[in-house]
Amino acid sequence: MKNHIMPSGIAAVLIPRLGEIFFIAIFIALIGLGPKLMNVDGDLGRHITLGNYIISSRSIPIRDVFSHNKLGDPLTPHEWLADVVFAIAHRAAGLDGIVWITALVIGVTFWLVYKNSKNLSSMSLLALAGTILAAAASSLHWLSRPHIFTILFTVIWTAELEKMRIGIRKNWVIFPVIMLIWVNTHGAFIAGILIWTCYFVGSILDQKFSWQGIKHSLGIGLSSLLVSLVNPDGFGIWKTGFGFIGNQYLVSHTAEYLPPDFHQISTWPFLLLIVISIGVLAISNKKMNASHILLISGWTALALYSARNIPLYAVIVVPILVTVGADYLQGNKLKVTSEKFIALQSRLMDIEKSLKGGLWSGIVVMVVGLLLMRGFTLDFQNNGNKFLDDVFPVKAVDWVEKNQLPGEGFNYFPWGGYLLYRIWPDKLVFIDGQTDFYGEELTRQYEQVITLSKGWEDVFKEYQINWVLMPAQSELIQHLQKRGDWHTVYRDQISTIMLLGSGE
Repeated sequence: MKNHIMPSGIAAVLIPRLGEIFFIAIFIALIGLGPKLMNVDGDLGRHITLGNYIISSRSIPIRDVFSHNKLGDPLTPHEWLADVVFAIAHRAAGLDGIVWITALVIGVTFWLVYKNSKNLSSMSLLALAGTILAAAASSLHWLSRPHIFTILFTVIWTAELEKMRIGIRKNWVIFPVIMLIWVNTHGAFIAGILIWTCYFVGSILDQKFSWQGIKHSLGIGLSSLLVSLVNPDGFGIWKTGFGFIGNQYLVSHTAEYLPPDFHQISTWPFLLLIVISIGVLAISNKKMNASHILLISGWTALALYSARNIPLYAVIVVPILVTVGADYLQGNKLKVTSEKFIALQSRLMDIEKSLKGGLWSGIVVMVVGLLLMRGFTLDFQNNGNKFLDDVFPVKAVDWVEKNQLPGEGFNYFPWGGYLLYRIWPDKLVFIDGQTDFYGEELTRQYEQVITLSKGWEDVFKEYQINWVLMPAQSELIQHLQKRGDWHTVYRDQISTIMLLGSGE
């Protein structure tokens, strides 16, 4: 007989569950970090602008409308649904709305990681510890960009495949539904196919495949592959994804695709997670199933190869490690300590089962949303959610909006998305963060210009460049200021605008 009183009635509704407290903590933390979420790179501006274009035109562009050098070229809008979500949030509450939707998606993602870990292990404290580490490891890529939806879909997808593996889920129809949304939200939907492959091959290696199981697993894979073609560019979305990954030049020039730098503090939680995984697997009481082995080994390799994969690695691996750790504790290898922890854990689980949950998280999300819509500043610095003028050329673009710039321009790569957000369609950009679209040739030409390499002037002639917006201390600006055929029309500490032609 239990010797503790279970919450009931109004208390069961008012007392939050452990996972709900964790969700609220992450959500509030991200709201407070709002300016950081949107100022690490300039891609957000492009996503908002493209989303607004889709809503206004009621069409998804399959040809470029943003750059003057590739205007009309075939475009793969592999993030169009996420762009629409960002645009709707922006229309509702400006950049505050962007921060709110980002915090909500990330908060829900790691609440699901906790929930999955708890359900598999039956240990909420162990699940919480693992999820906190997963959140810390993935936080280096918490940005207001469409990839946050891929992290969410990875959690949902892996959890459903795990249910199939252990026999809880029998129907596989949910998988093509998830894939249909995923493929239209972010180009990393390919991760879902890789995860399915681990489960499929793992089941074969474990020799636990029945004919019915083979049909179900193949049904998941084949239906998901077919559904992935249901997007504005069909098979082109696969060609774009693999074309970019297979281009060593473009990948090497994209910071997030490079291997993690363990000299940076932001990567230490990931390193700790790898160390813990080695230790946990070493002390495991049971032989691990092949699916989990493939997931851990495969995604560890992918995360070490590219820092972009670290968040996916974290949310995939942590529920497995928590389950292995729970099995170890339940094996009484730690004797008295283990027994006390399991007894405490059992009591907490019983209490949580008696709680309703959900009230406070719903209230917090809605109240924060309403406050942001009414103009309250909720970030930790109390400066509001905005593009920072020490990161982006805010004042320079203010000047552009008031003055006429003739012809086409050349812009700093990281500022392309911001320029689209501020001055499109009046002005088109030379380049922005969508390197999978601009390709190697144009990216090399951009690099040729900013490094003043041989033939850089031919690039200006080819694209009829009449004005330049670059960082004030850039090599290109320093060079143009010494020439008589270019003159400065705007300058501040961050940026400089130069115009072709002598005189003011």
